[in-house]
Amino acid sequence: MFDALSLHWPEYLMEAALLGTFMISACAFCTLLEHPDGPGRRALRSSFARRVLMGLAMGLTAMGLIYSPWGRQSGAHMNPATTLTFFSRGKVAPWDAHFYVVAQLLGAVFGVTIARFALRDWLRHASVNHVVTAPGRFGVMVAWGAELAIAFGMMFMVLYVSNDAVLTAYTGLFAGSLVALYITFEAPLSGMSLNPARTFGSAVVARHWKAFWVYLTAPLAGMLLASGVYAALPFHNHVYCAKLDHCNDRRCIFRCEFEQLRPRTASTDRDAGRP
Repeated sequence: MFDALSLHWPEYLMEAALLGTFMISACAFCTLLEHPDGPGRRALRSSFARRVLMGLAMGLTAMGLIYSPWGRQSGAHMNPATTLTFFSRGKVAPWDAHFYVVAQLLGAVFGVTIARFALRDWLRHASVNHVVTAPGRFGVMVAWGAELAIAFGMMFMVLYVSNDAVLTAYTGLFAGSLVALYITFEAPLSGMSLNPARTFGSAVVARHWKAFWVYLTAPLAGMLLASGVYAALPFHNHVYCAKLDHCNDRRCIFRCEFEQLRPRTASTDRDAGRP
């Protein structure tokens, strides 16, 4: 434990800061778009149009964080379900997984807390309510199934794309695009959490724990299921590393085999005329 903490504490802090920044962005954009006195409500009466803009904002936020210097070093999990899925595949050491999850939970809480101090009553308004996630009008079980489905889709994409010699550099673009699509189309069913820490951060500050078990269990179940399906593929089923973006020179603290993929990545770049 002490060795992991003394050697890898920068990555733990990066994970906390990344998810904290994501939550600040979510709070700010939701307030702009959904508060009755905000510009979003005045300019757009359509809730769908506002979700499209929210999806674009958060998708771009996710992409920026994944490709940021911190995201490239920590791996930009920003999600306990992602970390635990990579742990189940043997790519993350036990104490690293433990501290990543703790950092993600704390980062989410700090992010929403900072947003509350900055936005005050705007963030507390019922139309925003600290961007809590709650089941939609179809109920808890539909919300659970929807969270399971989007978590499965996200994790299967990450595993497939990040371990493909041609596509690996674009994993963050795919991930951000899915975030945008999920917020646009799935949010009415479950609030689009995808992330136990993201829901935990809002729940702690808002003191809103309705159906929290949905967001604690469904994302993890969906991502573990995706890992199992990926492992069962007859080909292209190896996991080289737990980073979402490994095409950089930042240190890697995981049980990494990316060098086995890198030669194929380099030869593919040469064939395509890329430097």
